[in-house]
Amino acid sequence: MRLEQVISKALEVVNGDTYLLSIVVARRAEQLSNGDEPLIELPKNENLKPSDIALFELAENKLEYKII
Repeated sequence: MRLEQVISKALEVVNGDTYLLSIVVARRAEQLSNGDEPLIELPKNENLKPSDIALFELAENKLEYKII
């Protein structure tokens, strides 16, 4: 899947809020960097950054977030 498609799907999940998208992805990327396991099956032979994995997880609606 192309990156533009992933971003578009992720934006749908957060109702088009680019600020919320960046916060959710950044926080999840930090969790992944600190050792959390990905919530999705990763493509083989691709060296993805934690932020890329977080974006894919959000696009697949695998992340829960709370607005307070």
